[in-house]
Amino acid sequence: MSPVILRNCEDGVRSERMNHGPTVLVVEDHNDLREGLSILLQREGYAVATALDGRDALNKLQEGLRPQLIVLDLMMPVMNGFEFRQQQLRWPDLRDIPVIVYSGVTDATRNARHLNAAAYVGKPIDLDGLLQLVRRECPK
Repeated sequence: MSPVILRNCEDGVRSERMNHGPTVLVVEDHNDLREGLSILLQREGYAVATALDGRDALNKLQEGLRPQLIVLDLMMPVMNGFEFRQQQLRWPDLRDIPVIVYSGVTDATRNARHLNAAAYVGKPIDLDGLLQLVRRECPK
C-alpha cells in the first residue's frame, strides 16, 4: 500500500527542526518492527529514540525529549496511538511535533485525518514510502 500524505508541515517548524538536528521517535510495541525501523532510520542518518507504547512515548516527551518527528503505530497496548495523539495535542510544547501514523486498521486513514497526522502509511509498511515521508517531515 502506498503512503497517503495528509498535510504539509509549517515552514517555521521545519526550519526549527533543521537547527536542532533530525531526531525521530518511533513508537511501536512490537520489538522486531521497532528495532527494524530504528536501524533503517539510523542508516538514513537520523538519530532515533524509541518507545514501547503511547504512555512510554508521552513520558519521554514530558521528561524533555523533543524529536522533530514521531512515527506512531496506532494499535498498541497500555496507551494506543489514538490516545497518545490526543494527549500530545493537549500540550502546547508538544502539539506541533508532526506525526506519521501507520496501522493495518481499515479506517486508519480517516482516523489519521481526525488526529491531524502529517501522513498515514498502511501495513505492511512500504519502507521506501515511509522514508520519503520522513525525509519530507524531518529534512537533514
